[in-house]
Amino acid sequence: MRNLKLFERFKSTQVHAFTTQDSPSTSSNGSPRIMKFLGHPKSSSKSKSRSLLPHGFPTTDLLEPPLDSYLKPIDLVESLSNLYRRIESSSESETYMLYLEQYAVLGSLGDAKLLRRCLLNARRHAIDVPCKVVLSAWLRFFRREYELVGVESMDCNGLATECPKTSLTHGCDLNVDDEGCECSTVCEDEFGSDDIKFSRADEFSGLDEVSDISFCVGSEKAKCVRSRIAALSRPFEAMLYGSFVESRTSEIDFSENGISIEAMVALNIYSRIKRVDLFRFETVFELLQLASKFCCDDLKSECEAHLAASVTNLDKALTFVEYALEERTALLLSACLQVFLRELPQSLHNPKVMRFFCSSEVKEQLAFLGSECLFLLYYFLSQVGMEEKLTTEPMLILLERTREFARKNWQKALSLHQMGCVLFERKDYKAAQFHFRLASSLGHVYSLAGVSRTEYKQGKRYSAYKLMNFLISNHKPHGWMYQERSLYNVGVEKLKDLATATEFDPTLTFPYKYRAVMKFEQMQIKEAFEEIDRLVQFKLSPECLELRAWLFLATGDRERCLRDLRAVLSLEPNYVVFGGKMRDDLVEALTAQCIEVESEADCWVRLFDRWSAVDDIGSLAVVHQMLQNDPSKNFLRFRQSLLLLRLNCQGAAMRCLRMAWNLATSEAERLVYEGWLLYDMGYVEETLTKAEEAISIQRSFEAFFLKAYALADKNLDADELSCVVQVLEEALKCPSDGLRKGQALNNLGSIYIDLGMLDQAETAYKNAIEIKHTRAHQGLARVYFLKNQRKEACEEMTKLIEKACSKAAAYEKRSEYCEREKAKEDLDMATTLDPLRTYPYRYRAAVLMDDQRETEAVEELSKAIAFRPELQTLHLRAAFHEATGNLSLATQDCEAALCLDPNHTETLHLYSRSKDQASSIDNTIFGLD
Repeated sequence: MRNLKLFERFKSTQVHAFTTQDSPSTSSNGSPRIMKFLGHPKSSSKSKSRSLLPHGFPTTDLLEPPLDSYLKPIDLVESLSNLYRRIESSSESETYMLYLEQYAVLGSLGDAKLLRRCLLNARRHAIDVPCKVVLSAWLRFFRREYELVGVESMDCNGLATECPKTSLTHGCDLNVDDEGCECSTVCEDEFGSDDIKFSRADEFSGLDEVSDISFCVGSEKAKCVRSRIAALSRPFEAMLYGSFVESRTSEIDFSENGISIEAMVALNIYSRIKRVDLFRFETVFELLQLASKFCCDDLKSECEAHLAASVTNLDKALTFVEYALEERTALLLSACLQVFLRELPQSLHNPKVMRFFCSSEVKEQLAFLGSECLFLLYYFLSQVGMEEKLTTEPMLILLERTREFARKNWQKALSLHQMGCVLFERKDYKAAQFHFRLASSLGHVYSLAGVSRTEYKQGKRYSAYKLMNFLISNHKPHGWMYQERSLYNVGVEKLKDLATATEFDPTLTFPYKYRAVMKFEQMQIKEAFEEIDRLVQFKLSPECLELRAWLFLATGDRERCLRDLRAVLSLEPNYVVFGGKMRDDLVEALTAQCIEVESEADCWVRLFDRWSAVDDIGSLAVVHQMLQNDPSKNFLRFRQSLLLLRLNCQGAAMRCLRMAWNLATSEAERLVYEGWLLYDMGYVEETLTKAEEAISIQRSFEAFFLKAYALADKNLDADELSCVVQVLEEALKCPSDGLRKGQALNNLGSIYIDLGMLDQAETAYKNAIEIKHTRAHQGLARVYFLKNQRKEACEEMTKLIEKACSKAAAYEKRSEYCEREKAKEDLDMATTLDPLRTYPYRYRAAVLMDDQRETEAVEELSKAIAFRPELQTLHLRAAFHEATGNLSLATQDCEAALCLDPNHTETLHLYSRSKDQASSIDNTIFGLD
């Protein structure tokens, strides 16, 4: 079963939309996109389709890729290598900001798990409370799709690194893992404990002490104990026991100190019992002022801690933050900021919160936190704003603050580049160009793409073309360079640039979209669909599906159009299809035109057919239709989440799972969904607990399946694996449909293989195939291979290739069972279907290395590293460099790989070996000299 885990595939942030030359371009996130259309004279759509497509057809003139708002180093491997060395040699106070730099550098890769790890490491190494608060809120924002409905922003979600209470403690948390938090643990009542016995009388016994001094405020007096007040601070001690006149009197006039009598009474009580939680907040604020004035450090700390713990909602935060700024109390200010930040992105739409962050006066008052902390704060705010597609004046102010507090070159370059992107969206091209030029002057070469785009927007096409020519001539070529130049090129040269862009970086979607629309304009309908199909096979996004849906609608194929639109709305329920230009009830209208009303049984038959054909998009569309027909069928949302996980749409999958949890009608069902959420977060033990609780309430297929899945994720011995078999067998005894039972049989076969029980595994896989669980062909092929039946294994994978709509993984797997030449053909096909898969590159490189074609082997790996610098590929190239004696490059690749995963054992060994060899060579040369 472990071999069947679904890993999140690499996702590029370079997502493209249809826009006019004057319209803002967009990039991928959950906000609505806009697709604009022009009339097309060659339309041959059927009349019904034409009635649904009133705004005509997009043309190639309207296509334009967005500008990426992340840092894009010209040599990512070198940048990662440099970062790793600096992190390893950094001081404690520098480390967290280096991990933040790592986050910025890796942002363009779009790997959510990798980015979260960067933030997690930054949070662990942060020392100051304000920085910890920002990073904790950032981590929470990063995984907001996992939050269950009804959870408040200030609730602890069980993760120590995101806990609002843990964040308010000073110092590094190096040993804190991304795991359960103990902040909510209720301590045992100590009253009556065997070891220490306290009583309320003991606690308040200090109040009985006889007063010997009074502080007068107007006509009222607060009676105190001289020695206890003197013990609060050196100034009080000097006043009451020094040479001042107050030391010789029993009444001291405090009327001119701006302190109320309530505060003085509270000071008396605090001096005796050391508690401030008995007083009103207004009184505590007065005590805080008094503590600052008379240097009562312990009192100040107590007041700050009590007030900070009391900031639990937005109203209190907005009130308390003024006191915090006035008294310059970092802890209280951090507690208020924490509320604002944990409410993101909603906070960005709150006028009071935005007024606070954008105020010039507040900027000056915040200065005591330090520029590094304030850069972190405004970087986070602006990053959320970028994701929300904000182009408002407040957004510009947030970016300006980020720039003002930036001290390092990368910080300045990033803030300037992002400012340029927002100004570009606002069509302020001159200002955008100014900021892009400043960013490029700081070494951010990608900002020159922004300069050339703004030149183009201002009618200077040739100037933009020359700039991109200069860039390509003077730097290592990248796909985005050719993509950008293609905008300013024409005819054959434009197509050449697009082809080169795809060759260097197949993750760029604009070239595919452009070629698809161009071929459609030229009435090459089949070729247009082939181009967009190729993209959808490996790069599933609402924009890509939307384009294909438009092509289907334009050609009169309303059924396939409806399928893709349903898939789009499954990915993003609030997606504005066709930019709102179509009729609001487009999906319903298409449904009415395509088919008669289907019964529930018909839908199940169609779902079973699409699931068996490994057509995940088709399956997603059917589930969407079934939910639209009957939203009460909550278990379908769970099925929807499984399909989305299979399609590597993690956020959408978690959203569906959260909704399923929220709408669950029974406790057992809710426990299962909560268990899957916990499992996806990596909490296996907690998942098992939820599964056991669900089973104790109701023995169901899903509860047993969850338990088996979680158990199989642990490192089990043979006896423990046998328990997993028993759990799966119990699951198969429970009522369920063929789709889920096929998955259970498939997982059962995997466990049998782990146990070495190949005959039983073969039976399980064949039973799964009998109920049309097509993916079981892969497991059966594995069994045949382990039985040394390579021919049968290859034939089994061929059956999967013939049946499945998504074939890239099947071709890659079949290559393991074929002869060398056939394996190479399969891997070439896998790369054609899904260029994001890096195993084919590694295999081909290994073959070239075996043939002693070292240079070509390194080049093959470099192709993949150029658009997806993953750990295994970097490690293999480092090994090749070591084998050819290029130790400096081997060391650099090792450092880049360790920047991605510093605990990778094999890379650590290779890194140590390469450095030792390089050192030995240097010593030898030195000796010869």
